[in-house]
Amino acid sequence: MPLNSPDGAGTLDADVIVVGAGPAGLMLAGELRLGGARVIVTERLEGPTGQSRGLGFTARAMEVFDQRGLLPRFGGLTTSPMGHFGGVQFDYTVLEGAHFGARGIPQSQTEAVLEEWAAELGADIRRGWEFVALAEGFLDADADGVEITVRTPDGVRQLRAAYLVGCDGGQSAVRRAAGFDFPGTAATRAMFLADVVGCDLRPRFLGERQPHGMVMAAPLGDGVDRIIVCPDGVPARDRDQALTFAEVADAWQHITGEDIHAGEAQWVSSFTDATRQASEYRRGRVLLVGDAAHIHLPAGGQGLSTGVQDAANLGWKLADEVRGGAPEGLLDSYHAERHPVGARLLMNTRAQGTVFLGGEESDPLRELFAELIEYDDVKRHLAGVVSGLDIRYDIADAPSGAHPLTGRRVGHRRLIGAAGETSTTELLHPARGVLLDLADDPDVRRVAVRHLGRVRVTTAVPKPVDGEDPLSGASAVLVRPDGYVAWAGDADDLGGLSRAVRRWFGEPAS
Repeated sequence: MPLNSPDGAGTLDADVIVVGAGPAGLMLAGELRLGGARVIVTERLEGPTGQSRGLGFTARAMEVFDQRGLLPRFGGLTTSPMGHFGGVQFDYTVLEGAHFGARGIPQSQTEAVLEEWAAELGADIRRGWEFVALAEGFLDADADGVEITVRTPDGVRQLRAAYLVGCDGGQSAVRRAAGFDFPGTAATRAMFLADVVGCDLRPRFLGERQPHGMVMAAPLGDGVDRIIVCPDGVPARDRDQALTFAEVADAWQHITGEDIHAGEAQWVSSFTDATRQASEYRRGRVLLVGDAAHIHLPAGGQGLSTGVQDAANLGWKLADEVRGGAPEGLLDSYHAERHPVGARLLMNTRAQGTVFLGGEESDPLRELFAELIEYDDVKRHLAGVVSGLDIRYDIADAPSGAHPLTGRRVGHRRLIGAAGETSTTELLHPARGVLLDLADDPDVRRVAVRHLGRVRVTTAVPKPVDGEDPLSGASAVLVRPDGYVAWAGDADDLGGLSRAVRRWFGEPAS
C-alpha cells in the first residue's frame, strides 16, 4: 500500500524527513509538497544565521527557480554575460542562453525565499531540532520506514518516516550515521572568507595572485566588502578551531602588503580545497542531496546551484514513490543521473583550483589556458560546464538515434495555443510532467490521456524566434517535472512515447 495511505499514515510522522534547512533541503521540501508528500524539515539552528557564503547561483539553477515560479520573489536579478573559469575571464553568451548566473544574491536571501515557499506549500519546518541518530533497519527491504532520534528544545524524541534525506552539508551527520562511503582528496590548505567594513578596499573581482597567495575583494554595498584570502602554505585547520578577524587580516597583509586590521568583520569563516563525493546517493531508505553528497572548492556558485538541481531531480521521484504507483527503478534514477553530474562538478572545480590557486609552477598552465580560451568552442564548452546548461542525462530505455533533445533541459520557449500564450516554464510550475503536442495530433494526446493526474497535455505551437529553435524537428515533446526531456519525436514513434510515459510516470489509471 502507499505509505501515506489511511491504513499506514498513523505509524509515520511524515512521508519524508529532510535534515537541513539550507537551500537544498528547502528546495527539496517544496518539491516534495508539490508532489503530494508529507514533509518534516529538521534544522539544528534555531534561526537563520544571516551569513551568506554564496552570492548568487548559476544559469541552470535560475531556470529551476523559474520553473517553479520563484524568480519574482528574488526581486530584480542581475546577470552578467562575463564570467570566468579558473580566474580567466570570458563571455558566456557565446553559448546560446548562457550567462554567469544571478549575481549579488546573498545565500540568506535564497534561503528565505525557499523557506517561505516551502512553508506556504505545507512543509513542516522545525528549527532547533538536531538530528542525533538513525535507527538500524533502514537497509531492510521489508521495513516500512526509517526512525531517527532528534534533540529538540523540549528534549529528545523519535520521528518516523518512509524516507530520510540528508541535506545537512559537507559535515553531514546523516551521511555518517547511514554509513555512506565518502571518498576523495583531503584538504591541503586553509582559505578565509569574511564580510568587512571600514577597510576601503579596491575591487579584485576575479582574484589577484601575489607571490604569497591569492586574494579577492568585491563591494556588497553599504560599505561592506566581501574578501576571500587564499594564502600559500597554510595548512587546513581543524573545523572546530575558532577563526579570528586578526588572523584573516594578518593573511591579507602578508599577501597584499595592505593593513586592514583597523576594519571590522561582520563575520569570518574558513574553507578548504577538500574534494569528496559519496559513492552512492541512496542507501535503502536514506538519500543524500547537495553538499551532503559532494564537497569541493567553491567556484562560480556551483555548490548551491548543484544542490538545488539535486533536489529538483529527486523531489518528484521520491514523492511518487511515497504516494504509490511510481514505476520500478524511478527512485534509483536519482543516483544514476545526479552522481555523474556531481563527479563533473568535482572535476571542474579541481581544475579551476589548479589554475587559480597554483603558485609559480602553474604559470605555464595559466598561459596555455588563456590561449585556449580564445577559441569559441572552448568557451562554449566551459560555459556549459559551469552554468549547468550542458547537462544531459542518459535517459533509460531511450533508443539509439533518439531526438537530440532527449535527456536535455527543455529551456524557456513561448508557446501559442487555443487558450492563449504560455511557456514551457509556466507549464512546469505545478511540478507535473508535460506532454507538448506541437502538431495538434489526437493520437499523441491519446497516449497520455490516462496519465492526466501526472502528465499535463498541452496543444500549442512555439512562438517564432530568431535563431535556432531547440523544439524544431519534433512534433511532440514529453517533459519531466524537473524540466528534462524524456522523449521527443513525432506520430511515427507513438510506441516510444508510450514507453517513455510508463517509464517515468507509471502505469495508466484504470
